[in-house]
Amino acid sequence: MKVLNLLLTLLFITFAAVQYNDPDPWGWAALYLYLAAACGMAAFGKSNRWMLLLGLAVSGIWMLTLLPSFIHWISMGMPNIVETMKATQPHIELTREFLGLLLCTLVFGWQLLRLRKR
Repeated sequence: MKVLNLLLTLLFITFAAVQYNDPDPWGWAALYLYLAAACGMAAFGKSNRWMLLLGLAVSGIWMLTLLPSFIHWISMGMPNIVETMKATQPHIELTREFLGLLLCTLVFGWQLLRLRKR
């Protein structure tokens, strides 16, 4: 698990680094770096339950605010959201953000489950 957590740490640091051209980079960079720190701490057996719960709450609540947009995208027939990197329509950006938050929420949840099993 140490290697997986180190890979996740590097992945989320990379995600934070590429937020420079996003319309709202600071919140995303902060969330990704927070998750990278959580994964890095887990790699060395230093997980903190409260840190993980806070991250899970923030990412989960943020994700729920985008749920209506995600459902709208599904009702549209799930048009392509990866055709270009530039989000030309609102549903593209909002769906990508929802999926990014889903990934963060799943990783925070996984880290909490791992911590509970120890």
